[in-house]
Amino acid sequence: MLARPGGESIGCDDYLGSDKVVDKCGVCGGDNTGCQVVSGVFKHALTSLGYHRVVEIPQGATKINITEMHKSNNYLALRSRSGRSIINGNWAIDRPGKYEGGGTMFTYKRPNEISSTAGESFLAEGPTNEILDVYMIHQQPNPGVHYEYVIMGTNAISPQVPPHRRPGEPFNGQLGTEGRGQEEREEKERNEEKESLRGETPEIFTSESAQTFPVRHPDRFSSHRPDNLVPPAPQPPRRSRDYNWKQLGTTDCSTTCGKGAQYPIFRCVHRNTHEEVPESYCDSSMKPSPEEEPCNIFPCPAFWDIGEWSECSKTCGLGMQHRQVLCRQVYANRSLTVQPYRCQHLEKPETTSTCQLKICSEWQIRTDWTSCSVPCGVGQRTRDVKCVSNIGDVVDDEECNMKLRPNDIENCDMGPCAKSWFLTEWSERCSAECGAGVRTRSVVCMTNHVSSLPLEGCGNNRPAEATPCDNGPCTGKVEWFAGSWSQCSIECGTGTQQREVICVRKNADTFEVLDPYECSFLEKPPNQQSCHLKPCGAKWFNTEWSMCSKTCQGGFRVREVRCLSDDMTLSNLCDPQLKPEERESCNPQDCVPEVDENCKDRYYNCNVVVQARLCVYNYYKTACCASCTRVASRLAGFLGSR
Repeated sequence: MLARPGGESIGCDDYLGSDKVVDKCGVCGGDNTGCQVVSGVFKHALTSLGYHRVVEIPQGATKINITEMHKSNNYLALRSRSGRSIINGNWAIDRPGKYEGGGTMFTYKRPNEISSTAGESFLAEGPTNEILDVYMIHQQPNPGVHYEYVIMGTNAISPQVPPHRRPGEPFNGQLGTEGRGQEEREEKERNEEKESLRGETPEIFTSESAQTFPVRHPDRFSSHRPDNLVPPAPQPPRRSRDYNWKQLGTTDCSTTCGKGAQYPIFRCVHRNTHEEVPESYCDSSMKPSPEEEPCNIFPCPAFWDIGEWSECSKTCGLGMQHRQVLCRQVYANRSLTVQPYRCQHLEKPETTSTCQLKICSEWQIRTDWTSCSVPCGVGQRTRDVKCVSNIGDVVDDEECNMKLRPNDIENCDMGPCAKSWFLTEWSERCSAECGAGVRTRSVVCMTNHVSSLPLEGCGNNRPAEATPCDNGPCTGKVEWFAGSWSQCSIECGTGTQQREVICVRKNADTFEVLDPYECSFLEKPPNQQSCHLKPCGAKWFNTEWSMCSKTCQGGFRVREVRCLSDDMTLSNLCDPQLKPEERESCNPQDCVPEVDENCKDRYYNCNVVVQARLCVYNYYKTACCASCTRVASRLAGFLGSR
């Protein structure tokens, strides 16, 4: 409906101020009852690859729309009931475009944009002049195919799907012709003298509607039919035997090759002179109908039909894209796929090409590996890995290829953890002021991390924590004897410690334990006291010396020294000047070979054997045993001193 400048609109009947519009059946001012809309969705789960029928498009269908509901790797195909392939037949995929079939023109669309999710589609205005079948070339799960078309006449197709059909399966419907034939016969009987109805639009009646609905049948002539061949409007008949219709040539061929069509041109001429006169001089009912004649039936030259490029195989960086290149020939208004050798006179276009949508971001290692998280055994180490764009900015990891991401954490093995006994120095004071007492030291088993020589585990040979001491004899008398204080209850700070207090009489070499009342006249020493070993600090601990690296001519041995706090954790609060040595020399004496009485020179000139370096052979090593042994000892001593 068009709007006029004055505000009034023009309806589809071309009357100013009319509000009539064309309904979905194509009828101006209609109420959508003159046609039947058939639609559905094909959702069947398909298992086998290949062609599967989707829906049948009946004869006379208009407004045809077959559309995939989502983009997929499947293809739609179209063929006639006679077996002629129209689109995507015989496993050959056609390019998107326009294809003639079933008396109408189908538009084949296949969106190829990367961002598009739309599927393939067939669109046609119709009407069709034969039954057509829509197929799916199944290659991946069916996303669903929506189909819709319009059939003129309310009783053309039953709106109900027969019970034996599954949902989504198309049903057949044929446009009836009985009403049309009856009407034409009655019309002919009523008016045989009227002009021929050839070329006019026949009408179809249905039993459910009194209205008539024009149905456009397939054109009998191609689009190249000349305008002057359209039958003129009925004229008053001028019957004359002096004039008749005569063919005066033909129209131009519709194509230059590949089988076109042309039509004869009829003119009204004088019967005797053959001079062309106005058509009104001839009987229009006697004018011959122009029949289509084939022309230029030789095939067109073959050509390379180039398909669209596929999506790039990579979203960034260098990828590949492909396209289909087929050798085709046009014949009878159809493009046919032929053998490639027919296009050998033409250079074949490339079927693959490189592509790059954008430059990829890349992984960058920003730092070196950190130190291992443990000094011995298996730990972990880390490094900084970032995704960096092509302009140097740090971006989200998703911008880079996660499959190529370098590791930013890995295990590290620092070797097995050895254990050793760590000892303090002996205490300076004896536990007893007179007589026998003890001096003590601390002993702890800890993991060894820095020794350059292999050390075994602590084992069961725990070093002694106490050693005897004697500050001289005590005078014989009765007295309280106090034992040594137990260890302080805490390592540092203020704690408590206990000791045993007994009444004794000391003789010359022995102690005699008495009942406590014997010492009751004496003040009993306390058996518990507070203790404060030291402020919570640290002191040096060291392991035993390792074995000497050599048995003679000077070697070395090592031990590990650590600064430990009172809770036996590593500390750096010890006085560096008091740190015990960690390495010292050992076994400085010369190496003396063992004397073997059976090792003698049995050859009178063994010095020549030595000079010739023949001692490496078993024969000479035995014959000149003493000389070869001396040389070997000197060589070993020389190498050991290096």
